[in-house]
Order: sequence, then C-alpha cells, then structure tokens
Amino acid sequence: MDIDQLKKEIIVYSQEIGIDKIGFASADPFIELKERLLQQQQLGYQSGFEEPDIEKRTNPSMLLPHAKSIIAIALAYPSKMKGAPRSTKEARRGIFCRASWGEDYHHILRQRLKMLEDFILAKVPSAQVKSMVDTGELADRAVAVRAGIGWSGKNCAVITPEFGSYVYLGEMITTIPFPPDIPIEDRCGTCTKCIEACPTGALVQEGQLNAQRCIAFLTQTKGFLSEEFRDKIGNRLYGCDTCQMVCPANKGKDFHLHPEMEPDPEIVKPLLKPLLHLSNREFKEKYGSLAGSWRGKKPIQRNAILALAHFKDRTAIPDLVHLLKEDSRPVIRGTAAWALGKIGDDSVAKILEQALQHEKDEEVLREIEKGLRMLHTQRKK
Repeated sequence: MDIDQLKKEIIVYSQEIGIDKIGFASADPFIELKERLLQQQQLGYQSGFEEPDIEKRTNPSMLLPHAKSIIAIALAYPSKMKGAPRSTKEARRGIFCRASWGEDYHHILRQRLKMLEDFILAKVPSAQVKSMVDTGELADRAVAVRAGIGWSGKNCAVITPEFGSYVYLGEMITTIPFPPDIPIEDRCGTCTKCIEACPTGALVQEGQLNAQRCIAFLTQTKGFLSEEFRDKIGNRLYGCDTCQMVCPANKGKDFHLHPEMEPDPEIVKPLLKPLLHLSNREFKEKYGSLAGSWRGKKPIQRNAILALAHFKDRTAIPDLVHLLKEDSRPVIRGTAAWALGKIGDDSVAKILEQALQHEKDEEVLREIEKGLRMLHTQRKK
C-alpha cells in the first residue's frame, strides 16, 4: 500500500464531499494536554460536560487499539446572518451563538466523517477507524492543532489562517500510519483582546479557560444562575461569541459554504416572550434541529427571562407574573420573581408579596425576597 498516495487521494476526496480543511497527525499520547487537563481538574475549571477519564482524552490507543494516526477535519460556518431581525423596545429578542446556527453540526460532521470512513475502508479493508465529533473522548482542539488545522488561540479556540476560529472540528483515529502534517505556529503574538473582552473573566490566563465562569457554559446549566453572572448574560440564550468577535484573526471572516449551516433568523434570533410559553413538543419542533437545543427548553427559557430583565422590558411583566404563579419548575418561578424585581415596576410588589405567602420552595422564596429587595432599593433612589 502506498500510504503517501492514499493520503493524497483522501485529501482530494475530502474536498469533493465538502470538508473545508483536513490534516493528519500521529496517534501518540497528548502528554502536554494531559498535564494541562490535570491542572484544570485540580483548579476546578472543568465544565462537567467533558469525558471525565483524562487518559481517554489524551491517549488515542485507549480508544482504538493499534492506533497509528489521526485525521482531523474542519468545516467553516457563517459568522454573519442575512436578514437578521431587529430587537426593538416592544419586541425584544435573544440570540443563539454562531455555533448553533443552522442544522446541528454534530450531524453534519458525522455524515462527512462516515463518508470519509467508507472511502478509506474501501481502499484499505483491513484498516480500523473510529470517528468522533465534540462529544467524543478525544480533545478535538488538541488533535486539530497537532494536525496543522490551526493554532490554539488565547481564547482556547482553534484558529485557522483561512477561516479564523469559525470552524467545526471532528477527527478519525485510524490504524493506518499516515505521514503527519506540520503544526501551525502560534500567531496570537502579544494580542490579549479576547482575555480583556471576556465578560466574566473566564480566560484566566493565555490559553486556559475556567469553564465554570464561561458564559457559553453558564447558558447551558439548568439550575439557578449565580447572581454574579445574571446581568452579564445579556440577551444570550445559548453560547457566547465575544472572544471570537474581538479576535483580529476573525476580522472579515464569513463563509457560507454549506447550505445546512445557514441560520433561520427567526429561530436563532427569536422573540423572547413567546419562548416563555412553549410546550416541550413546540420547543422540539421549532428548535430541535439546533445544536443549542441539546439541554432542552428549561435553560433557554431561564436565559430568556434573564434577557427580559436585562432589557428591563415592562411589557413582559404579565408573562413573568404568569410564570411565577403557574409554572411547575422552581428555577423558572424563581428566576421570574428575580426578573420582576429587576424590571422594577411598583405594580409587581404586591404580586411578589402574595407569592411569598404561597410559595413552598425555599430557593424560590429566596428569589422572591431578592426581587422585593431590588424594588425597595429602587424606590429609595
């Protein structure tokens, strides 16, 4: 088998099936990454969504015995939305991050990787392969950097020279010993714009992320959001693009190469108030195709309530009162109570006081009291 020739054929085929960038790396253990992940674990910086076994995240041979190399792929996604609706005082809107525009990228990349698998196995039937996207055990970004897809930015994103950091990543471990590509040298230099712009200080030092403070992570949590972060969420419903938007390497980068990645403006920049009243079925029908729907409707609805509080949208008071009185979920009732206090309309003071008498959940009671304190403070001003 001529492996160099096979590599060339794979590269050509990858372009034919809509893979925007491909790279090849050795399947050696990721020793530096292991040390960094252990440090992350010790500092309590992990999100909890990752594969908990650090050995699996850093040793490809644990995932595929006799692994010899890894093929990394990248697909570019749009950074600008065509026909984006405006958020107005009467009709406030939230926003899903760019990585949740269009069809769920996990499906898109898995399809491309399956096609790549079939191509390789048709050429080398004795080969073994194992593909993964994002939710797999391996660290996508470390693989992509080793394979020369891009360099690891100070915002912890892989930045490609061609597409900036607006790329989805996937990889395939294989028993075929492909010659590795050369990694790209770091091009961030002395720039620290992403670190300075992070709303919560989640980028604690160059190339290290405290996921517990990252808005992208916080928008996906299901419980009450810490008060420290409620105002900083803004109108984000899922994810955060701040550290990408300020990155000089992303300036002017906007690619519309894949129709299935194009956003529906009314879906990814939706009206906030209608979001509050969706049933599970309605949510799944409308938002189920987005990557940002994977945690269900509760985090999205909680974030929508926080966004309405951020805008101090008095037109939302009836909606919030309804949630406070009728919703079965403590997180939604409590967040609605806090939002009513934040909006600061005297008409809700009596409603909050009545809720205080009837509510049984201790966490919700604390949120009602917070709302009343905010109203009291505002009256004094």
